[in-house]
Amino acid sequence: MEAMKSARRDDTEKAGSDLSELIKAVTKDSHIRAENTQLMLNYQKGQITQPQYKLLLCSLYEIYKALEEELDKNASHAGVAPIYFPQELARLESLERDLEHFFGPDWRKKIIIPAATHRYVQTLRKIGRENPMLLVAHAYTRYLGDLSGGQVLGKITQKSMGLTGKEGISFFLFPGVTSPNRFKQLYRSRMNSIELTEEEREAVLEEAVSAFELNIQVFDDLQKMLSVTAEPVDQPKANIVNFPATMFPSSPIMQFTMGICVALATVGMGIYAL
Repeated sequence: MEAMKSARRDDTEKAGSDLSELIKAVTKDSHIRAENTQLMLNYQKGQITQPQYKLLLCSLYEIYKALEEELDKNASHAGVAPIYFPQELARLESLERDLEHFFGPDWRKKIIIPAATHRYVQTLRKIGRENPMLLVAHAYTRYLGDLSGGQVLGKITQKSMGLTGKEGISFFLFPGVTSPNRFKQLYRSRMNSIELTEEEREAVLEEAVSAFELNIQVFDDLQKMLSVTAEPVDQPKANIVNFPATMFPSSPIMQFTMGICVALATVGMGIYAL
């Protein structure tokens, strides 16, 4: 742990003083870990099915619901106001449209919440209550990832599942952003304008690393759940909703493929964020 912190300090010393550059520096190892896995290659091959995508949407919905509600509550906070762009970036309504498309009008009753997703949500809620400034780390990682890698993933998802038009891929579309590259420049500039003490800056950098780790935990949890047999298990409703037996393929190969695709979507999007 101390070695990792030392490496991060070395990276930040080389990165300059802009918060966006510092986050890029301290999350470099996370980028390398993700970019050098088989995850990206598999997704690029179009190995994603509708059941896999539906599971991904469930986790994304819970994460963005928490993130955006906490951003709304703290919109006037000095550490949040500069990067608060609900009209341009908000994903919740888009995810709701996608979930209704795949699950039907009663989609809220069918949401699946893995335990790691629940922990991620709890972390965002706690930050919103106790230290809203740290929301910038999560917002930056997720939203800029959506604007970058998410666009590529959207096209791959559409082609893989034979989707036409905008149905089922609203999450990847940003009608309020005419130029993703220019908007990302604006976002970074606004984020860099946030006034932070040295201690606060360090806390934001640590939270950026944590944001990646939380996404990795979501993947690990999903992969473990997929490796378990489909026998009914009594589990706390607040943590995990049982997977419908017909939702996921039962063969080991298909389970492995599913874990790969979900992992890329939940972690890989963040690769492009910085």
